[in-house]
Amino acid sequence: MITTPLPTKRFDVAIVGLGYVGVPLALGFAKAGCRTLGYDTDSKRVRQLQQGRSPFAHISSLDLVDILADGTLEPTSIPARLAESDAIIVCVPTPLLQHQDPDLSHVHGVAKEIAPHLRRGMLVSLESSTYPGTTREEFRLILEQGSGLKAGRDFHLAFSPEREDPGNSKSKLRNMPKVIGGFTDECRDRATELYGKVIDQIVPVSSCDTAEAVKLTENIFRYINIALVNELKTIYSSLGIDIWEVLHAAKTKPFGFMPFYPGVGVGGHCIPIDPYYLTWKAKEQNIDCRFIELAGQINHSMPKYVVNGLLDAMNHSGQTLNGKTVLVIGVAYKPGVSDDRESQSYTIMNLLKAKGAKVDYYDTHVPLIPPNRGHWSGKKSIEWNDENLERYAAAVVCTAHDDVDYARLADQIPLVVDACNVVPKDQKAQVILA
Repeated sequence: MITTPLPTKRFDVAIVGLGYVGVPLALGFAKAGCRTLGYDTDSKRVRQLQQGRSPFAHISSLDLVDILADGTLEPTSIPARLAESDAIIVCVPTPLLQHQDPDLSHVHGVAKEIAPHLRRGMLVSLESSTYPGTTREEFRLILEQGSGLKAGRDFHLAFSPEREDPGNSKSKLRNMPKVIGGFTDECRDRATELYGKVIDQIVPVSSCDTAEAVKLTENIFRYINIALVNELKTIYSSLGIDIWEVLHAAKTKPFGFMPFYPGVGVGGHCIPIDPYYLTWKAKEQNIDCRFIELAGQINHSMPKYVVNGLLDAMNHSGQTLNGKTVLVIGVAYKPGVSDDRESQSYTIMNLLKAKGAKVDYYDTHVPLIPPNRGHWSGKKSIEWNDENLERYAAAVVCTAHDDVDYARLADQIPLVVDACNVVPKDQKAQVILA
């Protein structure tokens, strides 16, 4: 039992990693009156937040300014300041390596940063999506080795998966049930006490491993069902049936059916990543995850399916794609956000370029393609006007942002491949559902 009291500190909680998960979480704690420290190694991101400028379109800078003004939130890039907090919540990326193996370098790195500043009585909670055993084994051992303290005896350790839904105005931190697993029951209770200050419903589970499995299960469920509806789209299209009409009618069933929608594949920081954390872990037990791997094959095939739809339409009209200028609508991975991680729009742009097309894009949420996006890095979104739109032989709608005038798009461009079912069918353009 942890009996040594933690000395009085300046902050109730420190949020490590000020990204799409960390910033809303830090704001949530600060709004609840908790003295909150926000930490990130990216000094540019920290300065931006200190100046009251939100890094994300779906988070209001006004909210940030108000919180900074009352002093409940303090962003910093100084790791030693983590020692000033009663609790530390870690929200760092867990991407994949080239061959779809887990990349825990961010988790390992932040554990090494925290360890020298770990104090008796502290709570450390990991929120980054990962495979079962990460918190209990790898994360814990780095903390213990770097601090000389023991989890469950000297400090509390927990895993609580994030459930952030960027762009969804109905998704609020306080109303989102929070799953918590502890290294010990006492660790779980301490984490429950902390998260209970900002979240109404806490869902305790028996261990960190179980909580890690909950997160993977949630996203694997979505991954597989998206793959299913993507496959149905290809089948029904060959039969002359509109998948969107089918789904609209099917979802009227009040039981036994949950609608998922087709698209250009899957993107973002969770759904295309998390399933492979489980398949990698399962290989350690000599278990094949055939269902998940099949879903991956289907989802990864969708960009090619969309581009082939454009090629077929052009061939039928006696045209070739080579030398034509094509406009891609949306490079963010989902509507209403600026997050373009794992966006399949880039895959489609690559395929179009490989076919000899000249490719531009339009996305007000991503006005400039950020670094690490291959040869598209630094490319700017076009300006939306009739003169620009008339230059394109075709357009491909990849992301259904609601600030796009799709009727105008179809009025100015003769061929539109619509993977999102948002373009009116009674315009001048030939509209291909893909």
